[in-house]
Amino acid sequence: MGNPHLETPTGKPRARSLGIPFGGRPGEWNAITDVPGVEVGYVSLISGDNVRTGVTGIHPRGRGKTPDPVAAGFHSLNGNGEMTGVSWIEESGTFTGPVAITNTHAVGVAHAGIVAWVVEHYPALAEYWLLPVAAETWDGYLNDINGHHVEERHVVEALQTAATGPVEEGSVGGGTGMNCYQFKGGSGTASRVVPYERTRYTVGVFVQANFGARRELVIAGVPLGREFGADNPMQSFMLAQRGAGSVIAIVATDAPLFPHQCKALARRVPLGLARTGTTGSHFSGDLFLAFSTANPGAFAVAPDGGYGRLGFVPWTNMDLFFEAVVQATEEAVLNAMVANEEMTGKDGHRTPALPADRLRNRFTNGA
Repeated sequence: MGNPHLETPTGKPRARSLGIPFGGRPGEWNAITDVPGVEVGYVSLISGDNVRTGVTGIHPRGRGKTPDPVAAGFHSLNGNGEMTGVSWIEESGTFTGPVAITNTHAVGVAHAGIVAWVVEHYPALAEYWLLPVAAETWDGYLNDINGHHVEERHVVEALQTAATGPVEEGSVGGGTGMNCYQFKGGSGTASRVVPYERTRYTVGVFVQANFGARRELVIAGVPLGREFGADNPMQSFMLAQRGAGSVIAIVATDAPLFPHQCKALARRVPLGLARTGTTGSHFSGDLFLAFSTANPGAFAVAPDGGYGRLGFVPWTNMDLFFEAVVQATEEAVLNAMVANEEMTGKDGHRTPALPADRLRNRFTNGA
């Protein structure tokens, strides 16, 4: 492939290829997988006239390592959505094992698929108990969401084929049938490098973007929603309010953090979303999970007692990490939209792609 900052592994354009300016320094692949150990896998289901869905799997520490709890924090901007496992995250500040993201009516299947994968690969862990993290957004405009097309085997496949390196974006995995600002949306990612105490840490963000009204869209501070408003078939779709939808964001870092510092990272995701224009809809499920892969073994079961030890970035030095979350979230959303094409699905519903040529002209030629 070419420059991973400019195109996806299959050659689809990313937001930077259009000249859209972003702050901060991205990692090698400008993806959540720049955080060492993090792996992403997809199963995309596109068939016939009405199947436009899939599942995304994310391993915090890599699928080849025995699952080890990570420090974690959860934040809900608006609760019209589902992310399983968050009661335990709120209680313990940790979770163990992989994450799956899919469509709303398949979140139970995603949960079961994570259990099946862990039982197959780490049966001793499964003998304790599992509280998997499975999340969703609604793809019923383009997809036959009640058709049970996502099966347990698809979740297992997404988890088993997950890998590090450049990440595909757009209409892939759980994002296959999603829409964003009433353009085609889906899966997007970005990262930022944060220098701290002679060490380079990485903050990576992955989004499943399915939110926003067309009139709200802002790119690099330029309000473009009304200018790009002409071709908007979703405008007349009556099953949801304008601007309704959802977004799941997963924030990863290798910086050593307390669980409540991870929660603080998750609380910064809405600031990155707001840079793209959304004001947050009552009918949107906006759920965010942040985790730190540092301090391996610190949260593991200690049957013989003793003490755990944690290193952490002092609160007074967290601002650079907050900034990284905001910057990477904004870019991840736009990557999900730019790396995309028009899609037609269930009942002939059509979603146009973001007009890339018009954006390129505006940001490279100042038009």
